[in-house]
Amino acid sequence: MGRTAKTKLQGARSAIAATIIAALCLGGLAASPLAAQDAGTRGRIAPEGASGLEEKTQAQANHFMVAAANPLAVNAGYEILQKGGSAIDAAIATQLVLNLVEPQSSGIGGGAFILHFDHTRSKVQAYDGRETTPSAARPDRFMRDGKRMSFRTAVNSGLSVGIPGTLRVMELAHQQHGRLPWAELFQPAIKLAEAGFEISPRLNMLLIWFGPDRFTPKARTYFFDANNEPKPVGQLLKNPAFAASLRKIASGGTAAFYGPGEISQSIIDAVANAPNATAVITPSDIESYRAIEREPVCTSYRKKRICGMPPPSSGGITVAQTLKLLEGFDLTDGGRGRMQPLALHLITEAEKLAYADRNRYLADSDFVKPPSGLLADDYIARRRKLISPSRSMSRPQPGNPQASAHTDFGIDETIERAGTSHISIIDGNGNAVSMTTTIEGGFGSGLWASGFLLNNELTDFSFAPTDAEGRPIANRVEPGKRPRSSMSPTLVFNEDGSLHSVLGSVGGSRIILYVAKSLVGLIDWKMSAKEIADLPNFGSRGGAFEVELGLDTIWQGLKVKPYGHTIAPDLMTSGTHIIVKDQQGSLTGAADPRREGIARGQ
Repeated sequence: MGRTAKTKLQGARSAIAATIIAALCLGGLAASPLAAQDAGTRGRIAPEGASGLEEKTQAQANHFMVAAANPLAVNAGYEILQKGGSAIDAAIATQLVLNLVEPQSSGIGGGAFILHFDHTRSKVQAYDGRETTPSAARPDRFMRDGKRMSFRTAVNSGLSVGIPGTLRVMELAHQQHGRLPWAELFQPAIKLAEAGFEISPRLNMLLIWFGPDRFTPKARTYFFDANNEPKPVGQLLKNPAFAASLRKIASGGTAAFYGPGEISQSIIDAVANAPNATAVITPSDIESYRAIEREPVCTSYRKKRICGMPPPSSGGITVAQTLKLLEGFDLTDGGRGRMQPLALHLITEAEKLAYADRNRYLADSDFVKPPSGLLADDYIARRRKLISPSRSMSRPQPGNPQASAHTDFGIDETIERAGTSHISIIDGNGNAVSMTTTIEGGFGSGLWASGFLLNNELTDFSFAPTDAEGRPIANRVEPGKRPRSSMSPTLVFNEDGSLHSVLGSVGGSRIILYVAKSLVGLIDWKMSAKEIADLPNFGSRGGAFEVELGLDTIWQGLKVKPYGHTIAPDLMTSGTHIIVKDQQGSLTGAADPRREGIARGQ
């Protein structure tokens, strides 16, 4: 790395460290605020990093709207909707441009979950495009001499790469809900890849943060100059290799990606020649990948109907369980109102219980069936009794929702990184898409194939196949399995069945916290789309009360100290994109100020 980049990186890290130290000096906070693991306050700062706050305006429209993480991607979706395209058409165009302009977060080398609402049929459908393990994968994939590999070593290796699912899941949804031709949806991204786009401040900052060693030579050449300095903000970045890949897929369909040919071979070669550890992906592994339509997880909350993704995402069930636990408490006046100590305490206590069950029971449902009673009223009532209105609980044990629940499964310690993006869309006919899309950690595995980065999604499995007591872990590696996710694309409906809102976020295993917080803000606190996107981040994944790093937000955490919480400040870099539809059909939308996105409509 060049001297300038090193200086910038050291400065950025020093500033963050200084803020953390200042926060700790406030007194009574957790000794280790760098919480990035499910288990609590261990780990490192949120891996995709923070790039500052940018004040956003709330978008308003009467016809259609797109909210996503980059203006160029939003413009692509907007253009498709203007042409009469459907919500899924716009989502595809938006995703393909995100791959180009926000390569650290998502792309065709990764996977996605799509939640779709068909207005005419009043039907919600869930589409699973999660990556799968190759046939050569074994439960000890990330073990060496009886010990777990270091997370960093595993990420930057061929072992971390799953079979990409983004294109196949978009194709499946387009076959059912597309209005414009498949090839037309690729044109905005192809034009931008060939003409070039200006490097954004966030992309530049993250390249400084990660440095050139995070990437294999082809990727390094694309992102860095001859002196290993990140290409600067505003420089025109062209990607002819990506444009060539998109042209093939636009004309030949997903067979151009998954079938024999240059693209699939480049994926095979990338993992076979990866640093740290190589791996084997066969042509058959790629060609046999299938996206799956699954039954969405829908539940009621205070006269609203909330729909989310089923396993292999843990998001839908865990968000639903959190809300069902909270339904027994008043989070408005009785909880002293918006962002007040009692309400914050109750929300985090409910999250602790939900995460305990998530970590024990949830994985790829084609391999591990979740207990049927996780959302049952009697089970929720029993678990709710564990929540004290006056005192924080220590890390809770998972419950037993049914006699046959998987009580012989071990305690999971899966690490989940946060390289993800979220897209919310409502089209002119009232159809909606909530799509969360990922390549896992920031810049995925760092491996390059035919103009795009490959995911490191398989590090979302538990590295150890069994726990300390020798019990098998539900989310262990197995051939053909999809790793558990926390992605939580969400649709909210009114009591009469009409669409109320479309939302989702990013942030690894904290996605559930961000979506749960947003739903409480939306339903209990009657907040606007912008207020929800701006809302300070907080919550608990079972241990400490995690609160967004910053002197103003840490004061929110200190409010709950009298309840006995340990406070853990961290860079809780969400990416919440939300659209709300009122009873007259007007749309308001907002993008998270922690990222570069916007909401735009007509």
